[in-house]
Amino acid sequence: MTEPPFGTGRRIRNRAIWAVALFGASIAPAIIGLGVATATEDQINTAQPLALLFWAVGLLFALWAAVPALRYWDGLPAQTRWLGTLPLLSVSLFLSVALVVPLLM
Repeated sequence: MTEPPFGTGRRIRNRAIWAVALFGASIAPAIIGLGVATATEDQINTAQPLALLFWAVGLLFALWAAVPALRYWDGLPAQTRWLGTLPLLSVSLFLSVALVVPLLM
């Protein structure tokens, strides 16, 4: 069992919190962009790319939190382990559902 370097738990927590915040921030522009896309013929829709940008940066933060959490899994407290991996797990679960549901319908 390798001990994580000093401050690893704090970095994992900060990155996971940023990932969740960015995923949350992408929801409102996605809804607004979808409304603009379906309600008008306007070709300029800045909300959808903004939502995608927030989501993509959140995905990077989720990866950035999950890698050290998985690397030092045995040396971290249980709360830090799961906090570091849950943003990435929720994204992968969401993508899996998004891929499977159209196949079932």
